Amino acid sequence: MLSESTDLQQEVIKWRRHLHENAELSYEEYKTSDYIYHLVSTFPGVSVTRPTKTSVYAVLKGGKETADKTYTIAFRADIDALPIVEETEIDFKSKNSGVMHACGHDVHAAMLLGTVKALSDKQDELSGEFRFIFQHAEEVTPGGAIELVEKGVMEGVDYVFALHVYPYEEAGKFSMRAGAMNAAGDDFEIKIIGSGGHASTPELTVDPLIIGAEIATNISHVVARKLPILKAPVITVTKFNCGNSLNVIADTAELGGTIRSLDPEVRVQARDYLEQVVRGIAATHGAQVEVKWDIGCPAVINDEKATAITKSVAEELVGSENVIPLAEPIFGAEDFAAYSEVVPASMQFIGVHNADFGQAYPLHHPKFKVDEKAMRYGIEYFVKIAEKFSEGLC
Repeated sequence: MLSESTDLQQEVIKWRRHLHENAELSYEEYKTSDYIYHLVSTFPGVSVTRPTKTSVYAVLKGGKETADKTYTIAFRADIDALPIVEETEIDFKSKNSGVMHACGHDVHAAMLLGTVKALSDKQDELSGEFRFIFQHAEEVTPGGAIELVEKGVMEGVDYVFALHVYPYEEAGKFSMRAGAMNAAGDDFEIKIIGSGGHASTPELTVDPLIIGAEIATNISHVVARKLPILKAPVITVTKFNCGNSLNVIADTAELGGTIRSLDPEVRVQARDYLEQVVRGIAATHGAQVEVKWDIGCPAVINDEKATAITKSVAEELVGSENVIPLAEPIFGAEDFAAYSEVVPASMQFIGVHNADFGQAYPLHHPKFKVDEKAMRYGIEYFVKIAEKFSEGLC
């Protein structure tokens, strides 16, 4: 285990704090990716390229000859931040106003940087090929992972691994699950075009607010009455805008929301039924309607063998009592799915809470905080995975 006093551990903390202070939004990670690129370029034996303007891709080939099968293993970290005003009291809070690493991608990137450095230092002891993906734009639909898969980063890869920070377990613990891990995410926007007028004569109007309220209420019936209960998605309306005057019925209303699903067939059915509800209600009231979809990434499916490998590694590191089974999938979307669709994959959760913080704030919260000692567990986890494949123990 990396001790807290090791030079690498201290370097990783420094790297993480730099990334946190200089948080950048999706597709704008220019300084972030430059920092990572130049840092990785200093590690011996590592080749590094830029598949896109704001991503970094590094490759390390083991120097150990072996007559047995060799593996090509990939590790992924996302690097973008969120449009959130940080409310923590840490000394290295974001310098970019309104932009914050509130989902822990600074930690993901720092852990992977530490992994590249650690494996670079033992290159002659390794066999096989190790790929490190510092991915842009995870926080926007459909995500940067699809673009990198199209660029070929998964070609020839046997397994791909990732960790995601988890604020509900303390540092030194992992939460793990095989099969469905994260949901597919599809966002919708609905525009209702009615006919406005004076609030005193609603009978002379086609009121888009009333129609929108009926649509928002009836969307929930898609889950309750149209889709199989054991595969039911989550459908949520999160936005409703209409009018700006107390005595005027507006011409238009706009609604928006998201569908999160695990089953690919139900995913399509949910979108179809939602459109039926929307168009049917609008037609009943004599309104026009426009429905726009932002089709996101599919569900993350953790491969059984890949998960067994990661579970074994985590138990070696922290003991089986600190590897917590995750009973249910997380319905947040995660574009790691683009990798898990094409290569056996395992994306698991690493605890980052500290009891001294008090309340554990969730991901995407302006007060989200991380116990930095968790990072050494993440680095050791990735390194041990690499060592097991290098030794043919998988």
